[in-house]
Amino acid sequence: MDNRKDIRSLFLSELSGQLEALGIQKYRAGQIYSQLYKGIDDFSGMTNLSLSLRQKLGEIYYIENLTVREKSVSKIDGTTKFLFETRDGEYVESVMMRYEHGNTACISTQIGCKMGCSFCASSRLGFARNLTPGEMLSQIDMISRECNLRVSNIVLMGIGEPLDNYDNVIKFLKLVNAPEGFNIGYRHISLSTCGLCEKIYSLAEEKMPLTLSISLHAPFDDMRSEMMPINRRYDIKTLIKACKDYIEVTGRRISFEYALIGGVNDTKECAAELIRLLKGMLCHVNLIPVNKVKESGYVGSANQKEFISVLEKGGINVTVRRKMGADIEAACGQLRRKYGGQK
Repeated sequence: MDNRKDIRSLFLSELSGQLEALGIQKYRAGQIYSQLYKGIDDFSGMTNLSLSLRQKLGEIYYIENLTVREKSVSKIDGTTKFLFETRDGEYVESVMMRYEHGNTACISTQIGCKMGCSFCASSRLGFARNLTPGEMLSQIDMISRECNLRVSNIVLMGIGEPLDNYDNVIKFLKLVNAPEGFNIGYRHISLSTCGLCEKIYSLAEEKMPLTLSISLHAPFDDMRSEMMPINRRYDIKTLIKACKDYIEVTGRRISFEYALIGGVNDTKECAAELIRLLKGMLCHVNLIPVNKVKESGYVGSANQKEFISVLEKGGINVTVRRKMGADIEAACGQLRRKYGGQK
């Protein structure tokens, strides 16, 4: 059994304290940290340290690294999708999207998902475990190295519900933001949740100026409960109140994600109710083209323009998510399902 510690999951102050307790000079922590964020994935490569110290570190710690199992690059827009294997033989997916405003990494926070949303492929194989901060950081590191670029933006919208892995996700956010780490500003990070209300309140108290995205997808409780089982725990009224309270505490605009599904949530009645729910809030609606998941039977809507028109006339700001990597099935969940079926 490997009892070593994941050094990627440690704050600089934590590492410094642990090294001091081991009789190693505290300043060594800074030397080690500088190498962790420069693509060094083994202590043997930290040539700024003595051989004996590198050997000692390798006995106490390991550097979390994911292994690339598949890599697909879109011929349409350069979007790159990764399937990574973890140390314990699980699979996790990440996507790199290239925009004019920078390179955006969409990462996963769990292996599988407990939420069971009907339109999502990620939970079809069930939930395995939470990802550690080090495993999330390793996704950023591997994407940077494999694509030979600097990640400037992060979206936590891959496999898993970020707020269901709250402590590890918060530590990851602090680590990825740290000046001695990747130094990615909170304003360049988006976190998507299906609506774990008590965690939304906790997130507000973290005072992180990130962008919170709420997967709403339906304006009526019966419809949303059918699509998203979490709504049976936190109904729409409870969720909207949590969002309003989050905005009041943080002053940050919320993005409401809405996958427009033909014959399900694309009616004028849905648009009118959405206006009623969101009117006056510091928010916008991000309409999402449906990714076809054969088990759900959902199809795209022919009413997108009309739906947008109704929302805009009702004073709701609307954007449409640009579909990236269509030729490589860039939506998360597809590759893990393929490999998971072989396990």
